[in-house]
Amino acid sequence: MTAQQDRAGTTAAELLALLRDDPVVASVKDADGFEAALRSDRPVLFLLYGSVLDVAETVRRGKDAGKIVLVNADLLDGFAAREVVVTWLAAHTAADGILSTKSTLVKAARRAGLIAVQRAFLVDSFSYDQVPRLVEQSKPDLLEILPGCVPRVISWLRDDVGTPIVAGGLVCDKADVMAALAAGACAVASSNRDVWAM
Repeated sequence: MTAQQDRAGTTAAELLALLRDDPVVASVKDADGFEAALRSDRPVLFLLYGSVLDVAETVRRGKDAGKIVLVNADLLDGFAAREVVVTWLAAHTAADGILSTKSTLVKAARRAGLIAVQRAFLVDSFSYDQVPRLVEQSKPDLLEILPGCVPRVISWLRDDVGTPIVAGGLVCDKADVMAALAAGACAVASSNRDVWAM
């Protein structure tokens, strides 16, 4: 049986339903954060570290702890940010999905039956203007915008794209979480453990 057949089978619709009830995602940047996330009540993990040597085991441990695990395909050591990494993750891990800034990887995730999260860094009006085109190209299940502490931009994007938005990066406290959700984000992703405990 392959890892893909072993997969819990979490769909994008199931993830969105879960995020409606529990909108805080644990973004995990290192092994210490991963251990804390496993002990936390956070049901969804964005895995932002790892390598070809350990990602399958890390995902397995997350799944064994009952977590939904999405892997940032751009940040895995030992892999090139190419479609083959998504194919490999689908075949050799129990990951529920991937995150990527690259539309080709997001499209590959959809083809592989994984939840696909398009990440977009918003640094200026030019990068903002590129997001609707990026979403149209990749057709992600979710759009993660970074930084996530910009409610005004979240409300604009909510009106400009029809994709659910996750606010990630620099989400530091309850006020940031509440502002992002009030602006129209379906969830927030944070590596801040105080945010996880809310």
